[in-house]
Amino acid sequence: MVPSKEVSLYIATFPKATQALLKELRECIARTIPNATELISYGMPAYKQHGVLVYFAAYKNHIGFYPTANGIKQFESEFGQYKFSKGAVQFPLDEKLPLKLIIKMVKFRAKEDLAKFQLKQKSGK
Repeated sequence: MVPSKEVSLYIATFPKATQALLKELRECIARTIPNATELISYGMPAYKQHGVLVYFAAYKNHIGFYPTANGIKQFESEFGQYKFSKGAVQFPLDEKLPLKLIIKMVKFRAKEDLAKFQLKQKSGK
């Protein structure tokens, strides 16, 4: 994956401690889906294979991770103390990122995206 200047600029706007978490998350995603394209979408870093797989964004007290509604539904039983909604999960800035869980969500989304793409190819759409 080629790092995006825009994502680097996005990360640089946050305090150093938040930047460290964002960089760790970025590197984790890049290692998990090395062929994805990194971009800014809806004002947030995003990763695209055939469609957008995941987004993330930093806030005052947390990092929002957006693996789409299917990604949340698939893993909500593993969120424990993390706040989550239909399309997002929040990782507090004062805790380590749950990288194993993030990797599982990213892999799930990549597999789901590939299956959707292959289905479209078969149907000729």
